[in-house]
Amino acid sequence: MADDRRNPTIHDVARAAGVSIGTVSKALNGTGSLAQSTRDRVMTTVRALNFRPNLLAKSLHTGLSGSVGLISNDSFGRFTMPIMEGLERVLSEDGIGVFMANATDDPERELAHLEQLLAKQIDGLVVTSRRADRRPSIEIQGLPIPVIYVFSQGGEDALSFLPDDEGGARLATEHLIQQGRTRIAHITGPDNFEAVRLREIGWRAALTQANLPPGPVLHGPWSEAWGREAMARLLTHPPDAIFCGNDQIARGVADTIREAGLKCPEDIALVGFDNWDVMVTACRPPLTSVDMNLTALGAEAGRQLAAMIKGAKPTGTHRLPCTLIHREST
Repeated sequence: MADDRRNPTIHDVARAAGVSIGTVSKALNGTGSLAQSTRDRVMTTVRALNFRPNLLAKSLHTGLSGSVGLISNDSFGRFTMPIMEGLERVLSEDGIGVFMANATDDPERELAHLEQLLAKQIDGLVVTSRRADRRPSIEIQGLPIPVIYVFSQGGEDALSFLPDDEGGARLATEHLIQQGRTRIAHITGPDNFEAVRLREIGWRAALTQANLPPGPVLHGPWSEAWGREAMARLLTHPPDAIFCGNDQIARGVADTIREAGLKCPEDIALVGFDNWDVMVTACRPPLTSVDMNLTALGAEAGRQLAAMIKGAKPTGTHRLPCTLIHREST
């Protein structure tokens, strides 16, 4: 016997909900001035019938695929995944899905991923990274779609969203000053990172504002081992507080403070940067840290990309505020 089952159509939804096909279309697309009760009835019927809209037909009608791409070189996902979370949450409200690809610092792989995403007829592209420095602009490919950089920077005419590294460093240093600390050192990463330079500027600005001299500045790798080594160098004349360029460094600093028989925060208060869960909670004591609000960064990028798909043309570099998360290390 032949199987006469078939997928429900928009006609079936309209008939079951007692509305017109146009009303179903408006409810599915979130458009038009429908009564909320009507919209709810249509969506309840859609779920009951297990109706799946024909995205191909919709794309032929609108010229849009209802999808965007995200290209990253952050293979661990430490920065990209929170950005992706915010991006998806906002875009899903407009019925837009996200395809993600990891280029791992390989220009040829990035180009291959880009060609695959374009073959999917994506409506826009987000470019992100594991460091917020300027990179070769992907628009040189002559893309016919809007592009946004998040935790990464394109060319002068590109739209980029970054955390306010300088402002975050000021928050951290001002917090230490408010705790009565007057000898505040800075242990951080390599100075070829823009974020490192900006965080040092913010640290210095807060000290200057409080009429305090800057303590020592030590640059090294982004690692716990560097944090332990750098803190050991400071033990001959220990500061009463340390602002670290990231949480890994801060955790290493905390180890050396403890092994030297000193107490944190009683002898030396400590602040990190990134608010990376696995670091701040495993640190002893738990680490006060600057949160870059990457999920909010991704959400703002999603709002702007949705607007650009509809024709908006914003440009420029926008730095969003950071937040200081207080824990026992201060």
